Amino acid sequence: MRVLFTSTPSYGHFHPLVPFARALADAGHEVAFATGASFAPVVAHTRFRHVPAGFDGDINDAYPQLRTWRGPERVAFMQREVFAGMRPRHMLPDLLTLAATWPPDLVVREEREYGGCLAAEILGLPHAAVGITVGGDRAVPELIASPLEAHRARYGLTPDPDVAMSHRYLTLRPFPPSFQDPVLPIAPTTHSVRPLLGDRSGPEELPPWVTTLPDRPVIYIGLGTVFNEPAIFRAFLTGLCDEALTVIVTVGRDQDPADYGPQPEHVHIERYIPLSLVLPYCDLVITNGGSGTLTAALAHGLPVVVVPVAADQPDNAARCAALGLGRLVVPANLTPETARQAVLTVLKDPRYRAAAEHMRTEIDALPGPDYAVALLERLAAEKQPILQW
Repeated sequence: MRVLFTSTPSYGHFHPLVPFARALADAGHEVAFATGASFAPVVAHTRFRHVPAGFDGDINDAYPQLRTWRGPERVAFMQREVFAGMRPRHMLPDLLTLAATWPPDLVVREEREYGGCLAAEILGLPHAAVGITVGGDRAVPELIASPLEAHRARYGLTPDPDVAMSHRYLTLRPFPPSFQDPVLPIAPTTHSVRPLLGDRSGPEELPPWVTTLPDRPVIYIGLGTVFNEPAIFRAFLTGLCDEALTVIVTVGRDQDPADYGPQPEHVHIERYIPLSLVLPYCDLVITNGGSGTLTAALAHGLPVVVVPVAADQPDNAARCAALGLGRLVVPANLTPETARQAVLTVLKDPRYRAAAEHMRTEIDALPGPDYAVALLERLAAEKQPILQW
């Protein structure tokens, strides 16, 4: 079976696909990734075939207003104009050209990449989605229906005003079901599977010093790959500088740790360390609530302090607070002192760790990659929706 994976060229969109691609390859299937040309080294590091496809520029250059937007207006614009409008417009021709020489049997996409399911429907192929938002799919049909209808009309597809296409056949959600926001609908084709971290997409390894840390709580601070706000890092670095803790900070591949100046010996600043390698040594995670880092923390049973910035982060932070998984700090209220107090509160109250460990138990009980492979094989063979209930 040939399986084409499609992704926005962004780590938070690409990483969740990698474990499913690896499981399919291990089962003997042929796998290729279609994503931006700049992601060729990333895909190559995972040892999969890469096909350049879709828009590959800086989204902030294409839409300068996104450099400053952080609230609901950014979320709405991204859904309507970027994910449902511009990106499929660039992606579709490349996918159809690829299919002429490498016809896939199945298309698997991350849930915000709509070019893949549109191409599959044009080609008469089944397609599956992989969830990338831990709290649930927050795509608003009223926002994305019009641009997706324009793409469908351009290629002669029948109208789909309810955007049923997005979850028509199968959706794999690599997240604990109890974290799902109860106000969001769940498509009947949704199947929960165990999250596996696909974060080894570069040359970075675990620094040797991590394995020789002193016997005291270890705090990890990481803000994902898009919203690495220096002000957040600085607030926690200042607030924790005198505490009897080990602090590990990853500022992102596009920042220089030296920009943060000299640090005390208990603080370690790196560009990037795969979470799958560093979190087993940690006791608490400080994050902006991005789904990748948050899911990794929960999979390791670690409580969190969340400072949400944009996208799905405020919703994820609210779920963490509601479930007792950690503390929420509103960015406008973030100071070195509020940062310090949030960390110490979570460390000292065992209920946060107990809630996180309960979530880890739920994650461990979910079906693994073999289950996902069986579903995808069945979908390719039957070409019919696979219902959960």
